[in-house]
Amino acid sequence: MDLAGWLQLGLLLCLVVGLTPVLGGHLAGVFGDGPARGDRAFLPVERTVYRLVGVDPKREQRWTGYALSLLAFSVASILGLFAILRLQGELPFNPDGWHGLPPALAFNTAVSFVTNTNWQNYGGEATMSHFSQAIGLATQNFVSAAAGLAVLAALIRGLTRRRSDTVGNFWVDLTRVTVRVLLPLSIVLALALASQGVVQNLDASTQAVTLEGAGQVIPGGPAASQVAIKELGTNGGGFFNTNSSHPFENPNGVTNFLETLAMVVIAFACTGAYGRMVGDRRQGRVVFVVMLVLWLGSVGTAVWAETQGNPGLAAIGADQTVGSDSPGGALEGKEVRFGPATSALWAASTTSTSNGSVNAMHDSLTPVGGLVTLTNMLMGEVSPGGVGVGLTGMLVFVILTVFIAGLVVGRTPEYLGKKIQAGEVKLAVLHVLAMPLVVLGFTAVAVLLPDALASRLNPGPHGFSEILYGFASPGNNNGSAFGGLTSDTAFYNSTQAIAMLVGRFLLIVPVLGLAGSLGRKPVVPASSGTFPTHTPLFGVLLVGVVVIVALLTFFPALALGPIGEALG
Repeated sequence: MDLAGWLQLGLLLCLVVGLTPVLGGHLAGVFGDGPARGDRAFLPVERTVYRLVGVDPKREQRWTGYALSLLAFSVASILGLFAILRLQGELPFNPDGWHGLPPALAFNTAVSFVTNTNWQNYGGEATMSHFSQAIGLATQNFVSAAAGLAVLAALIRGLTRRRSDTVGNFWVDLTRVTVRVLLPLSIVLALALASQGVVQNLDASTQAVTLEGAGQVIPGGPAASQVAIKELGTNGGGFFNTNSSHPFENPNGVTNFLETLAMVVIAFACTGAYGRMVGDRRQGRVVFVVMLVLWLGSVGTAVWAETQGNPGLAAIGADQTVGSDSPGGALEGKEVRFGPATSALWAASTTSTSNGSVNAMHDSLTPVGGLVTLTNMLMGEVSPGGVGVGLTGMLVFVILTVFIAGLVVGRTPEYLGKKIQAGEVKLAVLHVLAMPLVVLGFTAVAVLLPDALASRLNPGPHGFSEILYGFASPGNNNGSAFGGLTSDTAFYNSTQAIAMLVGRFLLIVPVLGLAGSLGRKPVVPASSGTFPTHTPLFGVLLVGVVVIVALLTFFPALALGPIGEALG
């Protein structure tokens, strides 16, 4: 990596560390029960929303009611978005005259955006009307991210409350997070992106003639507003087909840096909110450091692999060294305005979160680079993961780590004064196993069905990686595409939609069950036998549990894919 790359990574790291306590403090106030900063501006808006939807903001819900509200809202969102996509040809703001989507693709897309996955089996500028983009898809970018943060708030309340049957009100949490966090940040980021050349208009596509006399279609649309929330909400769905490698979405180094920061900043800030809400900021710092170590480890490995160059090209004598006319490294599938190091930083960050946006073709990554992106997702995207859901996933691993430590010392494990018993462990295990079940299960089916196998572009280990990635991404609600897989088929549209639903709701419901179970428990005073969970030792154990669980679960599949390719 050159000096500019090191400076960019250093500035990004400084901003993440500096903004975590600031934004985390704001999130804690939003999740809290009392007065919060900005009440004078935001309360009138929130009260209007409550009146319109008939919600009593003072009435809290049990975890079952909270979960049913989230599920009902998600089902209604899927049906509403499905209708918009099917009927977009009859709806306004469709200057290019796009027709409605086919049923299977409309269903896959609706499920994708409602589950915060944003997997796209279509080209945005050649498929979606402005109405579908701005009203259908961008709306789900906001509320799906807000729902993830709401679930985190419910889990933290379960950890902090004593003998409580309630975990908050889903509708209040959804509204407050959207109005007080996501909307203000998105407006600021959208204005910054538009100032750098990201497209923001309601124009139809422009028919242009190039210098060679050929015809070219230049698309327009409300891109900057959608790009802002796609990064901040770890959604990742691109306005254009080539996502953040498109110059209208990501024109230069400034926008690339801002979008990279946006995709990780809220997820890391959740640890700051957590430390404040549990009344012990050391707890938040330990989780933050663990997430940071895992993220930097993946970034460092990916940057090293991509800047070293492609070993296949090196074997035939291709020059991949840094020169006056080349940044060196593995340039295939990457934008020259970003280069290998910055593209690798993005690839590691987008798969460490549940963002899924791309500024390079992951199918062209080196075998080690591809291994990094797959491993990030298969660890459950907890480094730092998606907004809200990343920290909830890490807290599930915290509970498992506490349980394992309790077994070692021979006493009932405790976390924040709450005993971790059989019920909590069963819910944690269900959370951990749901995603591997669909990812490995559907991958196994795909390699056995001739039609599904024919969708891959490449044979051998790389082709297996294409299929594995094709289910790891939707199964983890990531949405990034490895490439090389024709997934707009009946098999992949249906199975990936199922993977998205399982990866979202069979993880969220156990978390809410944990919130309800822990909230009903009394707080047990700490004793000499209590295992401290705010120390570096606990952080090391937590990293070990996250890595070991992922390796035990997915090592055979990774050995057949990127590891086999690297060794071959």
